[in-house]
Amino acid sequence: MSAHLIARIDVFQVDLPYSGGVYVLSGGREYRSFDATIVRVTTQNGIEGCGESTPFGSTYVAAHALGVRAGVAEIAPKLIGLDPRMVDRINEAMDHALVGHEHVKSAIDVACWDIFGKSVGMPVCDLLGGRTAVKLPIISSIYAARIAASLADKQPGEFFIVDANGGLTVEVALRMLILLPDRLDFVLQAPCATWRECLSLRRRTNVPIHFDELATSDASIVQIVAADAVEGISLKISKNGGLTKCRRQRDICLAAGYTFSVQDTVGSDITFAALVHLGQTVPERNLRCILETRDMVACKTADGPFEVIDGHVTAPSLPGLGISPRLDVLGQPVASYY
Repeated sequence: MSAHLIARIDVFQVDLPYSGGVYVLSGGREYRSFDATIVRVTTQNGIEGCGESTPFGSTYVAAHALGVRAGVAEIAPKLIGLDPRMVDRINEAMDHALVGHEHVKSAIDVACWDIFGKSVGMPVCDLLGGRTAVKLPIISSIYAARIAASLADKQPGEFFIVDANGGLTVEVALRMLILLPDRLDFVLQAPCATWRECLSLRRRTNVPIHFDELATSDASIVQIVAADAVEGISLKISKNGGLTKCRRQRDICLAAGYTFSVQDTVGSDITFAALVHLGQTVPERNLRCILETRDMVACKTADGPFEVIDGHVTAPSLPGLGISPRLDVLGQPVASYY
């Protein structure tokens, strides 16, 4: 019997204060802190892997922090005794235990990839298909800047996303675009809440559009490609179910010739490590940026060599995710399964 079988799953809760005071989304949504769930999976031979799921409050997509921990309680007992390196089989077991709730499964899935890498002495990005030589461009969330002002001093190579988080009607989006100066170079992301509204807007503008909240699964991305609905998507690890499912969705997007960014809803160092590893596998011509989630939170949950130099980062060559969780920050588990 393999000694790599899952022996224990621990769940930690960490509050992540927003580093900018109050984060304001469209529709009057405000956030001052984010409730993170960090999962530690331990094998019978003592290898540990960590993953994180931090929903963007409870008014962004159909996800919330208490639901993450409740979902882990449904799933975790079903995974004890399974091999975490068999990531597709782990995902099948999670899908059998709990329908949907991809944000719940993401933390467990990432932890399993962390174990997989450590067990074979390889970084996660190499297991996901192999690292590129690309230095990954970082994008940060601008707290309160306006579009025209932000692009006024645009530098060569900079990439701007105007993200409405589904908060605009078609009318408001068209009025906004008319008011902007000509020849501004940006991508409009997630302009409207529904599929119909976004398609209606796309027929009326030549501004490139990326989907985010409407791109959550293999099926939705296949539908987007079939409808020629966008120029690209924002691939968010926790929203889309973890690295296993994002690996497949990455390949669908590459086959469709899409450009895309690798992001997450929000998150600390553990989240950032996962998205760096995924971003490191995307060809340069298709990758627009990865999101520096650490800029958004005033709390450090792990250490690792993920330095940003001149606006770029690369995945480390350490096994697994290449991080060491700060146990003093995680504290005691709020739940354990074994």
